[in-house]
Amino acid sequence: MVLMGLTLLWYLLIKPQDYQVRFQAKALPGTIYETVKSWNNTLDSVLPMGYGDPTRFQQSLVAGDSVHRYHWVIDRLHDSLSQVKVNIKDPDHSLANKLSVLFSDTDFEKGARKKLLGFNSFLNDHLRDIKISFEGEAELFSTFCACVAITSAPEEKAKGMMANYSLLNSYLVGNGVTLNGHPFVEVESWDLKANSMDYNFCFPIIRSENLPRHPSITYKRIFAKNCLKAIYNGHYISSDRAWYALVDYAEQHDIPIERKPLEVFFNNPNLGGDGRDWRTEVYLPLKETK
Repeated sequence: MVLMGLTLLWYLLIKPQDYQVRFQAKALPGTIYETVKSWNNTLDSVLPMGYGDPTRFQQSLVAGDSVHRYHWVIDRLHDSLSQVKVNIKDPDHSLANKLSVLFSDTDFEKGARKKLLGFNSFLNDHLRDIKISFEGEAELFSTFCACVAITSAPEEKAKGMMANYSLLNSYLVGNGVTLNGHPFVEVESWDLKANSMDYNFCFPIIRSENLPRHPSITYKRIFAKNCLKAIYNGHYISSDRAWYALVDYAEQHDIPIERKPLEVFFNNPNLGGDGRDWRTEVYLPLKETK
């Protein structure tokens, strides 16, 4: 009886969630995390997400007069499968929910399952639109380039590229600069907790003595270095899925890396087209050994 009483007290007063949904997803935790962020923006009644660890994070959804807390726990099973647990709590009605779910399939449970079935469908649609191919170790090219410095959320990266594509392309060509390859993004910082990244959007150019001056454009050289490389096919807004794949590979094989990806884009997003046909080479630098 004492054990039963203690168990009941734990269930009603200490157990952190009112209800839990479990499922498996054919993706790495980073891809699932970024897809939750995208899905969150499609919902009618949402609050800002808690950013940070892609395997442990919180989402808040408005349901009537309540705010439901979704605490996501994502564990990697292997390089193409993750176990997902979503612990759901309504802080204002937690005790009532815990009692009700013991005796019936409540509207609270049904609503949570419906929401997460919707997410699973959203995730599967996304996975059909992208492809990541790991290529192993490779040497990053060396080039001189013209760049625009941008700070944005990772999911806003493509928007920043499109906003500056014409500036770089038209201004450089219009001032006699010779372009020398495909545009690329050089990430200088990637802050998961702040959901922010600093990056340079660059065009390779032929160096000359009379490069035009512009307040938003800087010139620099990219030096060759050893990297992990992947090919990403899909819309550029979600090319960071390849970053997570490369980081995962490095962690699984104890390879020291710098979390500063560089992406080379082979298609102009301003021309539209099917994103699944777009190609990006993604490089993740290895840490130099002393």
